[in-house]
Amino acid sequence: MTTTLPELNSCPPAAFIDHLRGIYEHSPWIPERAAAQRPFATLAALKQALQGVVTSATEGEQLGLIRAHPELAGKAAIAGELTAESTSEQARSGLNLCSAEEFATLHKLNADYNAKFGFPFILAVKGPTGQGLTRETVIATFARRLKNQRADEMAECLRQIHRIAEIRLNDLLGVELEFGPQIMQWSEDLAQWSDEAGALTCAYMTDAHRATAAQLANWMREAGMQVEIDAVGNVVGRYLSGAPGAKTILTGSHYDTVRNGGKYDGRLGILLPIAIVRHLHAKGERLPFNFEVIGFAEEEGVRFRSTFLGSNAVTGKFDMSLLDAVDADGIRMRDALAAAGHDAAAIPAIARRREDIAAYVEVHIEQGPVLLERGLPVGVVTAIAGSSRFLVELQGVASHAGTTPMHMRKDAAAAAAEIVLLVEQRCAQGDALVGTVGQLQVPGGSVNVIPGACKLSLDIRAADDAVREAAVRDVLDGLATICARRNIEFKVEKIVEAKAAPCAPWLMQQLGDAVQRSGLPRFDLLSGAGHDAMAIAALTDVCMLFTRCGNGGISHNPLETMTADDAEVAAQVLLDFLRSFISGAATAR
Repeated sequence: MTTTLPELNSCPPAAFIDHLRGIYEHSPWIPERAAAQRPFATLAALKQALQGVVTSATEGEQLGLIRAHPELAGKAAIAGELTAESTSEQARSGLNLCSAEEFATLHKLNADYNAKFGFPFILAVKGPTGQGLTRETVIATFARRLKNQRADEMAECLRQIHRIAEIRLNDLLGVELEFGPQIMQWSEDLAQWSDEAGALTCAYMTDAHRATAAQLANWMREAGMQVEIDAVGNVVGRYLSGAPGAKTILTGSHYDTVRNGGKYDGRLGILLPIAIVRHLHAKGERLPFNFEVIGFAEEEGVRFRSTFLGSNAVTGKFDMSLLDAVDADGIRMRDALAAAGHDAAAIPAIARRREDIAAYVEVHIEQGPVLLERGLPVGVVTAIAGSSRFLVELQGVASHAGTTPMHMRKDAAAAAAEIVLLVEQRCAQGDALVGTVGQLQVPGGSVNVIPGACKLSLDIRAADDAVREAAVRDVLDGLATICARRNIEFKVEKIVEAKAAPCAPWLMQQLGDAVQRSGLPRFDLLSGAGHDAMAIAALTDVCMLFTRCGNGGISHNPLETMTADDAEVAAQVLLDFLRSFISGAATAR
């Protein structure tokens, strides 16, 4: 029989503990301590309370909780000694059907893991969607996490335990997610189109890119939207309000990807609002404003080294000279557009009028570990960091590694190494300031030749433009000093200069209020990554909602992950935001 949240809120403490006895494995002390926090306004609030008990517990209690869990496909499973919940979960991933070879692999992994960490490996084997991970994925995850440090792995085990508890609570309360499963399935469906076999790569105006756009357009139409694919390749769906003179709230994100990227970066911000519109349309519900979902055609800059093509077209700031940019195969952008059936001359007409737009809101996976470490499914973005990027070429003298004395060398790689450390040292000195050398090459390098040339990239970001610009000056000045001392010639090319984009406080407030109405605490955080919202900020006020990124916050990577439950929370928050929206003019009054 299904238990309800009102029942959990009103029953005696002993009954509350008994209802939740199977949620955390053999650990009734967790619901016992959470009982005093009743009543819980939402399921999300209950989950946070239980999680908070574990977070505030002693390390010994946390280790006890971890050790209360059985090994995957271990002796207890084989002997049928697991709890009913664990038996069901392991069976969902087919761990009860392992081959002899898979059992041997898991036995060895379990032994190695216990020897290294002193507690069992914990994994929510029902996975991000609740439908179960494959045995291959379980084994691959096991092997990857075996490389972690103990403190990091203990934290990950606790996160996995909370995910297991979340799924068990959903089952106990008979929860059916309205949006999350569809968003996750659509993400999987889109990932089938790629420029590379065995990896997700979707570069601007490739066959995979065009197929992705067509699929997004179909889903928008099915959701009840008016749809077009514009001249730059943006997929635009409009859900009209019917109110005379209604303004438009924009939302969306990009559908192109980096090479070998993740399934949720950008695409979450398109699929989630489509799911909301489908829900509204099915109910016959209209909003007091037009709601426009844009799948921006290009943000990553993979093919033509040009970022924000789609969103810059919407703001009227598309640089038409970029049409003559060429890709690695010598194909011009304008020719790639023409081959896809687009009229590049029509791009300026894409621009929206500022007076027609009420606001822009973007939902995006965090691409970092902040929400993950705080145990929060969503957060409100305060600003998007500005970015300065450079390509640097160093020219020294290639000479024999065995015959050239150390003090006579003009070693380009040694200079590059010093520059890398300079970037690390300087960018550790400011709040919300980061610096990265992501590319480092020794062209034509040989084991017995002093590097005569070296190429490297610089990426410096900060929430405050003055902080970023000061760091850039210091790094470039330091680079020049290093090269002068080492007799190295250098050339620096700026490839990106993007100002920081603060989110509008009046929109952040409304987004934060929606988060709190969901039963979650409002948490604000900076975005260190660039987003289409940066470009749209030239047109209207913007805000962003981040969703939690799993696997340690890894993004731009096939390991990028999130859960259907977090997608559900984000969708419910955005829907509440839209239904409760108050215009900027009204808030100013």
